[in-house]
Amino acid sequence: MSQRGEKLRQIVLVAALVAGVSYVPTWWLSLPPGVEIAWKGAGVALLALYAGLSARNLDGWLITIALALSSLGDVVLDAVGALPSALTFLAADVVATALYLRNRRYALTPGQTLLALVLAPVLIAISYLLAPDPWNASYRSIYTLALALMAGTAWTSRFPLRRTGIGSLMLVAANILLFVRLGPAPHAPGINLAIWSLYFGGQTLVCLGVTETLKELGPRPLVSAF
Repeated sequence: MSQRGEKLRQIVLVAALVAGVSYVPTWWLSLPPGVEIAWKGAGVALLALYAGLSARNLDGWLITIALALSSLGDVVLDAVGALPSALTFLAADVVATALYLRNRRYALTPGQTLLALVLAPVLIAISYLLAPDPWNASYRSIYTLALALMAGTAWTSRFPLRRTGIGSLMLVAANILLFVRLGPAPHAPGINLAIWSLYFGGQTLVCLGVTETLKELGPRPLVSAF
């Protein structure tokens, strides 16, 4: 990549971080709904642009698509509703899972294997218990299964655990807190900040873990667990 291209990537990354962090203060501003929704989606949309500028193969485009769908889910949640947003995020999880399966780690530690096996049943049980009614429990279970598969395959992929692996678990934690906010504790102190911090921080770590690994090592070689 040329120096100009690399500089553009870095500018886009900084813009993504600024957009994601600065979204929080908008909660206390009287902004037009369209502006607030666009601001919410801007952080992850710019991460998708950063990934797209970095993409040189199918894996690079898969992470770009996953991030773009997540940004769309952010916007759809406020502009349309929870169910269409959940379907959009489910699509993002499916694309991310395909990426991670294409980049499976050659050898797993017992801890990585255990986490991959228990994540889905544990998360589905939690989401079911937090659902306010059987209808919500049903579609949340489907969504949570896709989320768990995404996180489990991320944790067992060749991408660094300290970025992509931890980032995927942060996304899981953000979703569990979202279920708490939508269910038993809608006004828990600091819950909105915790959800957004985990969500945007997780997306950033996932993006950097994947794009930097692909940039440095190219498609499919074995990398260190850390």
